[in-house]
Amino acid sequence: MKYSKATNYALHSMVHLATESTDGAVRLEDLAERQKLSPTYLSKILTKLAKAGLITSTPGVKGGYRLLRSPEECTFLDIIQAIEGYESLLNCTMSHDGKWNRECLIERAVADAEDKLKEELARKTIADILSQMQEKN
Repeated sequence: MKYSKATNYALHSMVHLATESTDGAVRLEDLAERQKLSPTYLSKILTKLAKAGLITSTPGVKGGYRLLRSPEECTFLDIIQAIEGYESLLNCTMSHDGKWNRECLIERAVADAEDKLKEELARKTIADILSQMQEKN
């Protein structure tokens, strides 16, 4: 699993939407300004989140974006995979014969570690972050 700047912005956008959209949608321009991003760039990120069923856009003068799921249902894994897809960090292309057998043991070790990370990311939700933010205030 890789993580780009887009993932960072997606995770932060989800927290902003969870804290700011209690009575309606949050405008793209407001989200972009808050994160110091180009609205065009952020729009591409939000489109991926919408395609994954995590957020929705609302047209009109008071339009913008809002969560489709509750913060308790928005996991870090869902958000990361919406942006990055499902690709592994390591994809071995070497030929392994003889004592290495057919499976690359190095690739398997990385995949096992990624599985543990995915389990943790599937447990971590936007609601967890909101709770931590409230504790600090």
